[in-house]
Amino acid sequence: MSTIEQYKVSVEPFYAAQSREVEWYEAAYNKRLPVMVKGPTGCGKSRFIEYMAWKLKKPLITVACNEDMTASDLVGRYLLDADGTRWVDGPLTTAARIGAICYLDEIVEARQDTTVVIHPLTDHRRALPLDKKGEVIEAHADFQLVISYNPGYQSLMKDLKQSTKQRFVGMDFDYAPADLEASIIAKEAGVDEEIAKKIVTVGQAARHLKGHGLDEGISTRLMVYAANLIDSGISATDACRMAMVRPITDDADIRSTLDHAIDAVFAE
Repeated sequence: MSTIEQYKVSVEPFYAAQSREVEWYEAAYNKRLPVMVKGPTGCGKSRFIEYMAWKLKKPLITVACNEDMTASDLVGRYLLDADGTRWVDGPLTTAARIGAICYLDEIVEARQDTTVVIHPLTDHRRALPLDKKGEVIEAHADFQLVISYNPGYQSLMKDLKQSTKQRFVGMDFDYAPADLEASIIAKEAGVDEEIAKKIVTVGQAARHLKGHGLDEGISTRLMVYAANLIDSGISATDACRMAMVRPITDDADIRSTLDHAIDAVFAE
């Protein structure tokens, strides 16, 4: 299998569009503009990028950013083997070489001295200097850089510099409207639409607590988890507690409030 085929999205990911985001992304890709997608945890950002890579028939290389990630983790490094040293490309370098979409997920988790390595790829240069190797890679014509982050977790310590932000076009994502979100859950987990609607009702009740005891609302992802548990034979109330309450808070009062909401919704 070639490197390009290795990173192709071979099966269509399920994605339900909320607005004109597919059209907007295609326009950005046609001009190879770097794209920034912003939205809460679990609202479908990564699924959207995966779907667009499939639709455009382009390889996709995803990097889950973290605070320990170094520039070498992105770009590459020399490694020792039996024959001495050899250079190994990092995911960003590989994407630039083969013409993949490189998706840096939760970019704000990476150190700021790491993210600056993407700058030459996001302007007219479309180049990636490999200082340790003494090489400058001219990005493949199909290469595109995409980053994502959750604005709800922004802080002075974890935010992108303006010098980075202003290299991207931006797209805002949010949780889908209730009816669409229920349809997504029903499709993803194979549960009845009425069950999916009740799960969404519980999730929306929790989202109203954001900033009032909860740092983040219940994501669509967690709702799908609850539906999967129900589909596996777990009672609806237990499934919602397991997937939608216990993971997001240890506060006894908030847990009690959400547990009561679950009982009320599924008693109807």
